[in-house]
Amino acid sequence: MIPESAMQKFRESLRGQSLCPGEQGYDAARAIPNAMIDRRPAIIARCTGAADVIACVRFAREHDVLVSVRGGGHSVAGKSVCDGGLMIDMSGMKGIRVDPARRTVRAETGLTLGEFDRETQAFGLATTLGVVSKTGIAGLTLGGGWGHLHAKYGLAVDNVIGADVVTADGRLLTANASENEDLFWGVRGGGGNFGVVTSLEYRLHEVGPVLGGAVFHPVANTKEVVRFFREFAQTCPDELVIQATPLTTPDGVTVFAIAGCYCGSLSEGEKVLKPLRAFGSPVADLFGAISYLQMQTMFDPFFPPGRLTYVKSNFVRALSDEALETIAEYAGKSPSPYTFGPFLEHWHGAATRVGPTETAFPHRQYSYNFFAWSNWVNSSESEKNIQWTRACWEALRPFLVEGSYGNYVSDEGDAFARAAYGPNYERLIALKNKYDPTNFFRMNHNIKPSQAAPAAMSA
Repeated sequence: MIPESAMQKFRESLRGQSLCPGEQGYDAARAIPNAMIDRRPAIIARCTGAADVIACVRFAREHDVLVSVRGGGHSVAGKSVCDGGLMIDMSGMKGIRVDPARRTVRAETGLTLGEFDRETQAFGLATTLGVVSKTGIAGLTLGGGWGHLHAKYGLAVDNVIGADVVTADGRLLTANASENEDLFWGVRGGGGNFGVVTSLEYRLHEVGPVLGGAVFHPVANTKEVVRFFREFAQTCPDELVIQATPLTTPDGVTVFAIAGCYCGSLSEGEKVLKPLRAFGSPVADLFGAISYLQMQTMFDPFFPPGRLTYVKSNFVRALSDEALETIAEYAGKSPSPYTFGPFLEHWHGAATRVGPTETAFPHRQYSYNFFAWSNWVNSSESEKNIQWTRACWEALRPFLVEGSYGNYVSDEGDAFARAAYGPNYERLIALKNKYDPTNFFRMNHNIKPSQAAPAAMSA
């Protein structure tokens, strides 16, 4: 229990708004896009800058309060909101400044992808971020950052050149290639384990109109289409990123889709995409020349906030004929029309040419990432949707590795975390011992400090 006087003093110290249970706006502020998560923080601090974040960390340490950190709130595991603790809400921190001469941008971590892209595209620039514009840049980037430009320019973490981080002892540190280099390495893939990242500096690239869209095939033809997807993926240049999944269109038709984005010369892109668009007998071909901003919003209608969501995901060891058979077996069989899966992302190009230990994000060697992303509307349907998701994952498990892209998974515990961080796990523990020895930041895919570290600190 926090003394009322201490709580009041803390609230008055903030430049931003704070909210407690029962106050107007509290329920809206604690809600996140995944409606499976229904947690009630004791207090929500809507920070306006790094000073508010520092005040939150110091208050929580002094009173031994559990902390969660919300950027966009899109953690499917619900890590951005806690029960009974302090939610540090960054969603109001939207400062951004593009330097077109240096091709860099400094962005506060309350920004969404769409807000970030709008500012950088004003100069004809962009960097790799995710594929749904309402997603927050912070969690996505700190967990890796797969997106439409990853094969040409690397993952989001590969384009981060600096970060401002409030650590567990309430200090604001700058991390880059020459300052706090170990922390700079760790935040690029280590998530929120080492502190609250208040701003990120990214490298930008020239990105104009793209060739983007999807072709839809009858779901009954999934086996042939996914086999073609595998063959076509092996020929993709760095400018092209493709994905494949069964989905249900707004008019209720279940199809198997191959979506793509080509970020190079449009005339060359037409040639590269010709085999994809000519294959089979698609029921629709939606590819065309569009702006990058349009490309980044293409999937938005499929991921509205407020649906219940459960996800299972791992990288694929080998996309064998047997794996393709299993994908075809589950395609279109989800109990919900809003589900995506079995879903395949093709990972290649620049993102896979970075060494697994160069950043804390290690998964550079796999050509495909699998997930079953189940969405549904009514809580009465939760059990059957979760069961289907797990059954789909279990059927594909023989073809999967243990490691996962952490941004895509529901809460899986310690074993998952160890596999997600792969060969970097021990080095990350050493960083945790240094920057957060008491595991103050634990609402994340957690890296636990060594048991001896807290005692050593108190001594």
